[in-house]
Amino acid sequence: MSSKTMIAVVGPTAIGKTKLAIHLAKHFQTEIISADSRQFFKEMKTGTAVPSSEELHAVRHHFIQHKSIFESYSVGDFEKDAIDLLDKLFQEMDHAVLVGGSGLYVDAVVNGLDEFPDVDPKIRVHLNQKLHEQGLPALQEELKTRDPKYYAIVDIKNPHRIIRALEVCIAAEKPYSSFLNQQKTKRNFDTLYVGIEANREIIYDRINQRVDLMMEEGLLNEAEKLYPQRNLNALQTVGYRELFEYFDGNITLDFAISEIKKNTRRFAKRQLTWLRKNKNVLWLKYDENLDEILKKITEHLHTDCNG
Repeated sequence: MSSKTMIAVVGPTAIGKTKLAIHLAKHFQTEIISADSRQFFKEMKTGTAVPSSEELHAVRHHFIQHKSIFESYSVGDFEKDAIDLLDKLFQEMDHAVLVGGSGLYVDAVVNGLDEFPDVDPKIRVHLNQKLHEQGLPALQEELKTRDPKYYAIVDIKNPHRIIRALEVCIAAEKPYSSFLNQQKTKRNFDTLYVGIEANREIIYDRINQRVDLMMEEGLLNEAEKLYPQRNLNALQTVGYRELFEYFDGNITLDFAISEIKKNTRRFAKRQLTWLRKNKNVLWLKYDENLDEILKKITEHLHTDCNG
């Protein structure tokens, strides 16, 4: 077992991951790596629930608002940057804290990325043309047919993710999901997954409250400024897509807000589906005493870290 351990704080959106991550980072005298793929972008502060100024100053955070929506920044780029940072942190510290709701990005740091086949660029061109001519539902149906397993967990309203999965399905003549969870990359640190859970009603209530708070804090104004760039990949995100529909005149503002809440709840459900497949998560209640949580984590660190 390595003497270095990364504590990965995971769980559905709005469950309280940031608060716990800060508490752990303070206790272990270390820093936080954010694995929230939308908090990377500095133009998307309100709609991605970026930690407050007080939270950011309480402990040093990395990979928050360090990129622009106009820059290309893939999960592969993040994996490389995060591993480079961990190598530096572990020269001085025994622990690091990773936190975020983007399961793919967390897995990239812990296990490395899966290898996918090369794709003929013509396939992507064809799929983008189909998206333009027939709309996203046509691509959703195609993915549901070709790879129902991945369809069940992907954000089906994200055209970038749908097209990426379809182009692999077509190029390889195999489901995209068959390339996931391949041989894991061996890291020079152990990982302890710490998951925060609550019953569905509490998760949904917290999501609804967060969306209302975002609106109070200026999400509408933020989305309006970003509206001219609505087709950028970074903005294919819950909270912005629905408000863009409102700006298009297709729906009312009240309906847009209710759709943000509904789609965020669906996102939380997909997050939990992803996490429940991982049998190495130490699950903790969202309202558990922080000192009790620390005690459990410390005990776990001495017994069963999954590398």
